[in-house]
Amino acid sequence: MALADDFDQVRNDPDPIRRGRKATDLMTIYQQRATELARLRKAAIEEAHRQLGMSYTEIAELLGLTKGRISQIRSTAPQPERAFFGVGPVSIGIPRRFGFEEGRERPYFDASDQATQEAIEATLTRLSLASNRFAIDPDSNEVPAGDAVVVCGPKSAPLARRLLANDPVFDFERTDEGWWITDARTSRRHQSPFRQDGSTRTDIGYFSRRVDEGRVIVHIAGITSVGSLGVAHWIDRSLATLFEPAERFVCGVVEADFDEEFAIIDSRLIIGPYRPEW
Repeated sequence: MALADDFDQVRNDPDPIRRGRKATDLMTIYQQRATELARLRKAAIEEAHRQLGMSYTEIAELLGLTKGRISQIRSTAPQPERAFFGVGPVSIGIPRRFGFEEGRERPYFDASDQATQEAIEATLTRLSLASNRFAIDPDSNEVPAGDAVVVCGPKSAPLARRLLANDPVFDFERTDEGWWITDARTSRRHQSPFRQDGSTRTDIGYFSRRVDEGRVIVHIAGITSVGSLGVAHWIDRSLATLFEPAERFVCGVVEADFDEEFAIIDSRLIIGPYRPEW
């Protein structure tokens, strides 16, 4: 097994610093797998009770556990919706932008993008998922290995355009009036109220979640960056009803209201969730 090979590599690495780094990384992976196994065990117990009609006493006997331990597992193990983001660790990426300051081009991160990254980190922490950050450069074309959340619109990097190209329902379109989210099912286009009228503090954003070769990629893209923050706000509140264990793809559009500080006041699903075969 790959993890066993990694374990042997750590043990046999002669460089103590490299060995320490590898051990730290591998401990995180092991911890995430252990948490996911706890979730899977809890789900199996509930499935046996609900679908097979077995009592918790019967399940305890067959699993070699006490009934008290079964009760403890049911009350303390992670919730099923944890798997919406995969097994973990989860990489969270936001665009690295470039602007001119004192006559020089300098990199920076949009404040609302950073707030979105922090909001997703808070959600992942609540779900006992470890996370790390990565920057999406203007020429980024690939999602890092493992589970990931990509917060990026098609204007910012080809990575986002590649993900959208594999969505059978939604896409982004740019006209003289600005950016739109298009819906292939209804042939309608949806624009940001904030972009239409700057005094209207309401924006829209897109999300999708796909299982790709055993890993999960969540894609979030707002018409503006505050729209992405609104999507993160809605997902955090809606995970329990949004997540369906067997599905491989889900997508939708969220509308969010924000205040003068660009903090989200409220968010709501306005299109979807669509669950096409994918």
